[in-house]
Amino acid sequence: MTQIQPPQETPAPQETPAPQENSPPPPRTATGSAGQDPGGPSTGRLVGVDLARALAVFGMYVVHIGPPLSATHGVASWVRYLADGHSSVLFATLAGFSLMLIAGRFEPKTGLAGRQAKARIAIRAVVLLALGTAMAMEYGGVIILGFYGVYFLLALPLVRLSAGALATVAAGLALVTPQLAFVLTARLSDSVQQGINAYDPLHRLSEVGVLDLLLTGFYPALTWMPFVIAGMALGRTDLSATTVQRRLAALGAGLVVGAYGLSLLLAGGNALRSTAEDGASSSGSVDPRLSFSDLLSAGPHSGTTFDIVGSVGVAILVIVGATVLMDRLPRLRRLAKPVVAVGTMSLTAYVGHFLAQSLLSTPAGTGTQQSWVPLLMYVLGAIVFAAVWSRFFRRGPLEHLLNTATRPAKFVR
Repeated sequence: MTQIQPPQETPAPQETPAPQENSPPPPRTATGSAGQDPGGPSTGRLVGVDLARALAVFGMYVVHIGPPLSATHGVASWVRYLADGHSSVLFATLAGFSLMLIAGRFEPKTGLAGRQAKARIAIRAVVLLALGTAMAMEYGGVIILGFYGVYFLLALPLVRLSAGALATVAAGLALVTPQLAFVLTARLSDSVQQGINAYDPLHRLSEVGVLDLLLTGFYPALTWMPFVIAGMALGRTDLSATTVQRRLAALGAGLVVGAYGLSLLLAGGNALRSTAEDGASSSGSVDPRLSFSDLLSAGPHSGTTFDIVGSVGVAILVIVGATVLMDRLPRLRRLAKPVVAVGTMSLTAYVGHFLAQSLLSTPAGTGTQQSWVPLLMYVLGAIVFAAVWSRFFRRGPLEHLLNTATRPAKFVR
């Protein structure tokens, strides 16, 4: 099973939840809509990004609460397949986007403002690592929050790069890191892993230690940083500009068709099979038992170059598509407001669904469970809670606490 997410802040919390700027700008007016060519980059809040976060939240609900892929048919199979892996990737990509809201959207913050922004990111990373470790003690390694903390720390040296430079770094890592992960995991014996874990306090606490966070866990930083960095590159673009939207849509479609098409051509019929289909634990790391030819596959959580490139393409299409819908269809934007509210407090929605599963004893999807009713109830519950809460408070509960935790950054000089 996979998961997501990320934490974020309300202007739009994170992925598995993804963190966001403390003081989001006021909502974009009609003159900043995507259907027009603004005179300059829009700094207004991108409601489409909030919608994308909500979709990532619901995708994780599908994975954790809905029936497994083996128990679904027809359209339901496609829903389950797209949610598996792609929802957590979408969260990681949006987490990178949110980092740019802190570090400076179109121009990186420098001087004192830049140092304070980096301090805020570092504090968030520590908080997420602590929260993820605490949750992993109860729910296991599928919790993505601790991995988020590592992603944010690794991303700190990159926050001043341009969109083009970030895209280049993401592409380079997507090409290199899966092969590197394959070699490292193949050479990493059980005795070496046990020796490292024996001295790792994080592993003793939650069985998700440094080695898991970097290489062998569900969402290892080595092969997941391309998603975060790609999101950072998106954060440096003006998603409200029609020209940018068209270029990104073409890029996303090209990545999807190129990665999955080439994988099908090279690997054959099993190229797109999910690693979770046969009951194996879904992981973003490369299984050391795989042969080198398996690196040609592109199934969710396979951790291959084709999987990374194709998943980034899917994330781009979702983000751009949600932005276009919210900007160009005002009536739909009004109707979707309760759903968008979920995206503005995705950290709360992410953590909340685990707590609710424990309190309500809701079973996770199994081979014998074919009902979608529990999933629909969780989705509806998240929408109602977010809609009501957002009428009285600016941020979600956990987003408010995360924002409060970063306040000491203002003392950095």
